[in-house]
This record gives sequence, structure tokens and C-alpha cells, in this order.
Amino acid sequence: MSAEHEPRSGPESALSSDQAIRAMLLLMPRVAARLKRTKLPERLSSFNLAPRHLSLLAYLLFDGPMPVNELAARLEVAPTTVSLMVSDLSRQGVLERHTDPADRRRTIVAITEDEETRSAIDTWLANGANAWRAAFDPLTPEQRAVFVRTIETYEREVSGSAD
Repeated sequence: MSAEHEPRSGPESALSSDQAIRAMLLLMPRVAARLKRTKLPERLSSFNLAPRHLSLLAYLLFDGPMPVNELAARLEVAPTTVSLMVSDLSRQGVLERHTDPADRRRTIVAITEDEETRSAIDTWLANGANAWRAAFDPLTPEQRAVFVRTIETYEREVSGSAD
């Protein structure tokens, strides 16, 4: 890591709003480019997976099977968009769909039980989780919360749907 990219601490590391904005405007394109270049595990390379599938798979991995409408609400997209993604990933063997026994009109979506595919999904998600752990571990819980809220605010503002 070059000296200009090493984390700094102490009073000299404080940034004005303009300095922070400059730093983020320079950093975010690099981060986005690196994320786009993230390689899929070999087992998943034959599937048509894109970064947009990462959030969908992460919700299912962390929170377990759920209905399409709940996935859509969490992903903040239309249920028809999630239905199309789920149909595509189901055809590819990444996801499984089951009728909800409590309400036969609802479909429950889950990650496949196929061990190889599931392990590859775990690996794909673990790469990002490990990077976040390295970034968050030195921070206090309060600093982590501020960071997450800051990124959420940025995402809302950039999308034009700020409350």
C-alpha cells in the first residue's frame, strides 16, 4: 500500500467536508471498478451472475428463505424485477422456489441445497465480507454505525430519492 493510501489517525487525519468529498470522489470510482472486476468462483462462472445478484443472494444467505415480495422490499425494487431474477437464477440451479405451506399463493425463495453451488456462493460473499471486516475491525461500534448511515445517505442522495 502506498503512503498516500495508508490509513491515518490523530488530529492531522481530520478532514474538512470539502477534503472528504474530494477523497470520496477520487476513491469511489476505483472501488466501483474493483468490484466490477471481482471474479466469480469457478463453480459459478457458467451462471449469468452479475453484481446485482450479490445483494439478493446475501439476503437469502444471511436471513434464510423468504417470499419474493419481501426480497423486493429489501432490495428496493419492484416484485416483478425480483421475480425475473429469481426465475433466471432458478433455471440456472442457483435458487429454488417452493410454495409457502401457510399461503399457497406465495412463493418462498431459497438458495439451492446443492453443496458445490452453495459453497461457491459462500466463497463469493466471503470475499466482500472479509474486506469489510478488515475495514470495520479497527473502528468503534459508533464509528461503524456512522459509516453505514453515511453510505446509506449517499446512496439515497445519488439515486435522487432522499427523504
